[in-house]
Order: sequence, then C-alpha cells, then structure tokens
Amino acid sequence: MQQFKFSQKAFIVNDGKLLLVKKSGNDPYHPNEWEVPGGRMKFGEKPEEHIKREVKEEVGLDIEIGSPFAIWSWILEKEDMDADNTLTQIVAVGSYCRPLNLHISPNGRVTGDYLSDIKWVPVDKVLTYNLIPDIIPAMKTFVAYFKNSQWETFSSHSMPDITF
Repeated sequence: MQQFKFSQKAFIVNDGKLLLVKKSGNDPYHPNEWEVPGGRMKFGEKPEEHIKREVKEEVGLDIEIGSPFAIWSWILEKEDMDADNTLTQIVAVGSYCRPLNLHISPNGRVTGDYLSDIKWVPVDKVLTYNLIPDIIPAMKTFVAYFKNSQWETFSSHSMPDITF
C-alpha cells in the first residue's frame, strides 16, 4: 500500500538558539536522532492550527508562525502483521517560528511521538548534532540564513524564497 502525508516543522528561535527535540531510542525510524518540533497533519486541520498543535503537544510552547523557508520529503516503509509493506511519502514544510512563552513541557505528548529530550541549541552548533538525515538540507538552509540575517526582528517578510 502507498499513502501520502503532509507535515510541518517549526524552527523555533529564541536568543540565538534553536529548539531541538530528540527521538527516543525506541523510535522505529530514527532512534536517538535530533530534529525540530512538528509532525503530520490530521485530516480537516488548517495549516496554522496543525503546526501550533504539534508544537504544543511536543514541547508545550505557544508560537507565532513566520514564513516557510524549506520544503522536503522522505519515504517511510512499515511492514504490518501480515508481512504487507506500507510506503508513506511525507512532504514537510519548515517555517521559522517565535515562541510566545518559554515554558517547555512534555506533558502534551502522544505515545507515537517517541521523544526523549528537548534542548535549546546555539544555531552555530546545530549541525554538529546527530540530526535525522532527511532534515539536514533544510537545517543547513536555516543555519545559513540565520547567520546571514541574524533575524533581528521577527517578520514573515524577511524570509528568503522557499528552497527545494
């Protein structure tokens, strides 16, 4: 079986640091790898509601959403009990976001999130982390843009064109 999903990732910046989340050791696809908060959209959800829900569930923050700056995709393969394979193509959009509060909390997490840690990381150190491979190109775009502009003020108009 083949299916398609849409995902959003929140690149949340505060005081020169990016918020990263670490997948737990029992994550079926990316054990002990780091990424940014976000996830798959539920049917009927509006995009703005979706990314805000994902961030609230995973890290407990309320956010202001800026412009998207990257689009990427990946394919996950899962074998079910009948030895049938399901291929899921996921297309993700990464957006620069600003936290409206700084109270990090894992209390809203759902079982399938497989998250074990949350950490504010200086932007210039982000690429040294063990990142999920599919997010690395978007992360490189983010880091390069952050270094060049320093995002002194939060504005959806200060963002670059989306990269593919």
